[in-house]
Amino acid sequence: MTGLLKALHRIVNQAIETQGTGDDQAAGLTIDLTQIDMAKLRDEFAGKVRRKATALQDIREVVEQRLAQMLACNPLRMNYEKKYQEVIAAYNQDKDRATVEDTFARLLDLAGQLDVEQSRAVREGLSEEQLALFDLLQRDDLSQAARERVKQASQSLLAGVLAVVAPLDRWTEKEQTQAEVETWILDQVHRELPEPPYTAQDKQLAAARVYRHVWQQGVHEARVS
Repeated sequence: MTGLLKALHRIVNQAIETQGTGDDQAAGLTIDLTQIDMAKLRDEFAGKVRRKATALQDIREVVEQRLAQMLACNPLRMNYEKKYQEVIAAYNQDKDRATVEDTFARLLDLAGQLDVEQSRAVREGLSEEQLALFDLLQRDDLSQAARERVKQASQSLLAGVLAVVAPLDRWTEKEQTQAEVETWILDQVHRELPEPPYTAQDKQLAAARVYRHVWQQGVHEARVS
């Protein structure tokens, strides 16, 4: 279990602990929520958390922050953002008690998916930044050998592009430096991706996706620096 689910466990624990004295609170405090499964956590929320809307808002904030971090690293995670927005849209339509509990269950399920996604880079033996490029380059029909080559390409591509942009001043704002980076990425992608299964057109499209991602990351870094 990674940080997101543990954060949700803490929120539910705190909601039980701070809701006032009584048998309900005492029963809740006898259980360490960090050691139980997600079904048990749903039961705890439904049966022992009184201020469910308040706890749910705290959970929403945690999930939103984690989603923002994950999307900043990898644009192909937009499907998780879509799932989150669907959950919240359904909740906003009808905020009765049953809907609050159902929304918690759906957010808990989404948090579990985000935890799995966050560990994917480790399983692939890549950094988060390398994984983003790997996702932009890979395709479903790759053999194991070709997939390993694409994984290696994502590693060398990231290292190379960081070296290229490092000496460039505000490269995302100038046509000349943009062209330099775009050309370098195109050349590297054509050199690194195996052919077959990639055609010249496949490589062109993949290079365009990578450049767009690198440019967006550059713009983001310039804004926060």
